[in-house]
Amino acid sequence: MKFGREFETQMIQEWKEAYMDYRALKSIVKQILRFRLQKQQRSHPPPPPPPPPPSGETAPHQPPGGAGLSRRISLYRAFSGLTNRASRSPKKSHKPHNPLSSKRHHHHHYHLFDDDEEQVILINEDESASYTTTFLSSAEEGGEMEVQFFRRLDGEFNKILRFYKQKVENVMEEADELSRQLNVLIALRVKVENPHVHLPPDINSVSSAPASPHSTMRTPATSPMEVIKEMEQTEDKKVFKPAPVEMLDHIKLKIEPETPLSTLKMMILGLPSEQTFSKPELKRAEELMNRAFVEFYQKLRFLKSYCFLNQLAFAKILKKYDKTTSRNASKPYLNTVDHSYLGSCDEVSRLMSRVEATFIKHFANGNHREGMKCLRPKTKREKHRTTYFLGFFSGCAVALAIAISVLVHIRGITESEGRHQYMENIFPLYSLFGFVAVHLFMYAADIYFWNKYRVNYPFIFGFEPRNDLGYREVLLVGSGLAVLTFGGVISNLDMEMDPRTQSFSVITELVPLALLVCLMFALFCPFNIIYRSSRQFFVGSVFRCLLSPLYKVILPDFFLADQLTSQVQTFRSLLFYVCYYGWGGDFKKRTHTCYDSEIYKELYLVVAIIPYWFRFAQSIRRLVEEKDKTHGLNALKYLSTILAVAARTIFEMKKGTYWLTVAVTTSTIATLFNTYWDIFRDWGLMNRNSKNPWLRDKLLVPYKSIYFIVMVVNVVLRLAWMQTVLGIKEAPFLHKRALVAVVACLEIVRRGIWNFFRLENEHLNNVGKYRAFKSVPLPFQELGGSKSV
Repeated sequence: MKFGREFETQMIQEWKEAYMDYRALKSIVKQILRFRLQKQQRSHPPPPPPPPPPSGETAPHQPPGGAGLSRRISLYRAFSGLTNRASRSPKKSHKPHNPLSSKRHHHHHYHLFDDDEEQVILINEDESASYTTTFLSSAEEGGEMEVQFFRRLDGEFNKILRFYKQKVENVMEEADELSRQLNVLIALRVKVENPHVHLPPDINSVSSAPASPHSTMRTPATSPMEVIKEMEQTEDKKVFKPAPVEMLDHIKLKIEPETPLSTLKMMILGLPSEQTFSKPELKRAEELMNRAFVEFYQKLRFLKSYCFLNQLAFAKILKKYDKTTSRNASKPYLNTVDHSYLGSCDEVSRLMSRVEATFIKHFANGNHREGMKCLRPKTKREKHRTTYFLGFFSGCAVALAIAISVLVHIRGITESEGRHQYMENIFPLYSLFGFVAVHLFMYAADIYFWNKYRVNYPFIFGFEPRNDLGYREVLLVGSGLAVLTFGGVISNLDMEMDPRTQSFSVITELVPLALLVCLMFALFCPFNIIYRSSRQFFVGSVFRCLLSPLYKVILPDFFLADQLTSQVQTFRSLLFYVCYYGWGGDFKKRTHTCYDSEIYKELYLVVAIIPYWFRFAQSIRRLVEEKDKTHGLNALKYLSTILAVAARTIFEMKKGTYWLTVAVTTSTIATLFNTYWDIFRDWGLMNRNSKNPWLRDKLLVPYKSIYFIVMVVNVVLRLAWMQTVLGIKEAPFLHKRALVAVVACLEIVRRGIWNFFRLENEHLNNVGKYRAFKSVPLPFQELGGSKSV
């Protein structure tokens, strides 16, 4: 793989604009190369071709030329070393001037040429630590392109320096705050685990002195993340010196987990719970500090990678420049890079060592292996068996689908009298699995394209890198579900479909219920099988959706709630399961009275509204917390959808001109509102003043026409509700239940398309804000203030 492509794959996508623009610099080098080749052709035109040899004679042997000659000559060049470090060190023994070690001079000039080398560039540093390169051969023909190259190179260098310095300063400040938080955590440990510790008189006199919050908590350690000493050994004995517990009198614990009970308590009483300094509080504080240290260490790793990749990019592009121009400008420039803040600052490396030592001591019980496993989790490895079983299950699913088609055709089921009975009783049961499988396939496609266009979806969703599912794993689950579903369908179709049959096989009729039980067992199985961590994440998110107003809203939860709004027919199928195998059906005879039950009709309306209620409640919660009117408008959008769904459902049951008018009116308003929100807010498109007219400034998909196509497709699929109000019950070769299933699948497809562009917009927002990390709340806060300790 070429370096340019490798460089783009290794960079942190949210910091993409802060990296060197390697492509732009490489394009300038290519322009210089083309100019020199044209100049060489003008000054040395190629000789005329030799006359062809007479017939019957062979051409005389000619020495090879071109690329072959260059390749042979290159075999005799001096070897520069495996790591190519020799070319970056000066030949002379003198050490070049370090711009960071001098404060007296405002300008620094770097020559760094041997006596027998021609000086090409002169590098100056001004008061603001910005570098400017003067190209000394600008008067030569084509020199303006080389001046442009160094001007662009300086711009990239100064941009990288500013960004790196700012990030280092930020992590140093965060290191100080973590040090103070760790001091308080140790004091809390002392109070909780050994609250009645008896100290020697000399230590008591020190620790019992009155302490103010500023003196005990705002004094930083001598160096960030220094490992806090809890033991001191004298010549005679060990003296235990615990952290001063008096500092706990001046801090407030922010460690109560966000639960429905705590939310209701806050709403009713308006007061936080009292601090008890109990073991549960200590455990929660340790969990938060553990997460904070892991996230902080990840920042340091990203900074170190950022520094290394940019230094490597400078070496690569300057090597290309030297090779193209036959100059030696890389040596002085790379020496400047090495002695700049980018190359000489070792604060990040030293801070990483301190974080490792501190984390291992305080959060891994001194176990180096376990501590490093938490700080540096292994990336997920692709398994060949996943691909194998994916192919196996996919093949089985296709074979079973073909078998079902052949069976239906041979037995003439579509024209039999039992067709209607089967479609009314059995088809709605199996359609539930079809809706889930289609959604899984669309989600797998989303993951594939997110990976292709470098959308950092694990960071957006908060997935752990070693546990997140790739598109192969999702396809494996979907294909396995399809195999089970098609197998159940065949078992039902294999029986006699004639309505004159007096009895049916009870076991066969229970196959759909058995499939549902298997699906529920796989979802809630406590054993470490079938991607347990992902299932737990999904179940936890669903639970928070069920109690939407009482939980703090995070992106994975409202994203899942949006998915559920496209699964209304799945909820209705679950309701039909309860009715068919419960109070309203006789599954042994394939009959039911669900559609005549008033309870079923009421629940049929309620279950269709539930997913939209989740999003409405989440929007209200965010409006109350964030005071952002946008969330209020979003809540109105979902309220309009709730009214539209309710009106269409009532019209479907009662008919009549009045309900038809209400259904059309509310559905039109909801469709316009939702379409506007999809395109303008969720996707961020239709900006006429952007660099890409009527789209947005930044696009990940290289084909702009795709965006216009998906906007039209989204509008068309949004109009699927017209099937209900227009009274379209059946289509050619489609039963009305099959038509409902097709419309539901189209909505799932629309949601899958929406998912990709929604996360693309979210990712680009993170890129614009250089947001590559999750903010972890710290457990301790100063009493009487909103700042952390």
